[in-house]
Amino acid sequence: MLRVAEAEPDPGSILPKLEAEARRIQAEDEEINRRIGEHGRVLMPQDGEGVLTHCNTGALATSAFGTALGVIRAGWEKGGRFRVYNTETRPWLQGARLTSWEFQQLGIPATLIADSAAGMMMLNGDISCVITGADRIAANGDTANKIGTYALSVLAHENGIPFYIAAPTSTVDLSVTDGSGIKIEERPQHEVTAYGGMPVAPSGTVAYNPAFDVTPNRYITAIVTEAAVCRPPFDDSLRRAVDAA
Repeated sequence: MLRVAEAEPDPGSILPKLEAEARRIQAEDEEINRRIGEHGRVLMPQDGEGVLTHCNTGALATSAFGTALGVIRAGWEKGGRFRVYNTETRPWLQGARLTSWEFQQLGIPATLIADSAAGMMMLNGDISCVITGADRIAANGDTANKIGTYALSVLAHENGIPFYIAAPTSTVDLSVTDGSGIKIEERPQHEVTAYGGMPVAPSGTVAYNPAFDVTPNRYITAIVTEAAVCRPPFDDSLRRAVDAA
């Protein structure tokens, strides 16, 4: 968008060109998301089995269709009737407020669970695979995503459940060797100690509120991109996907 604005000398022509560029980006992103969905839908569980997703990765988080949610959507659009679970995603409740709404709009029955219920459900056999999005992926496959993703990956590993990431190749940063090079944002304490302006903890409570965490590549079964389903060793498969995109 900035390049388009800087390349246009006539101020009166900037807005139409910016709108055209925005629509081009939107269409490109939707196509990428649909390709992610097409690649990833074959990884979804059998009918009656369960998939768990975390945070919001649907049309509200992208231009359209979605990444991890888009994979679930693609599976349902092709006739899959697996069960869907989504976490509430504390502290901002993106899963409860956004993902649950998106599933309702799509007509996909989904069950909202507390973040802390995921381990029990895996142990009980309710969940057959986990799929999340990503905010940044290092060259070796270490993945930064919404806080709580790492915990889900460890639980999935302990219970022998596949753990998938769905993201466009633009999320892959080959200049970052591994997850130690990804800086994690720390958010204000009040996001944990209060919600909707109402306190949920005693006054003076100290809170730690990282917005993201990094999932080591050893806990990731595959990374679904628009170019391919990347599997370990990720150093090689991710580079090939980026080159092919």
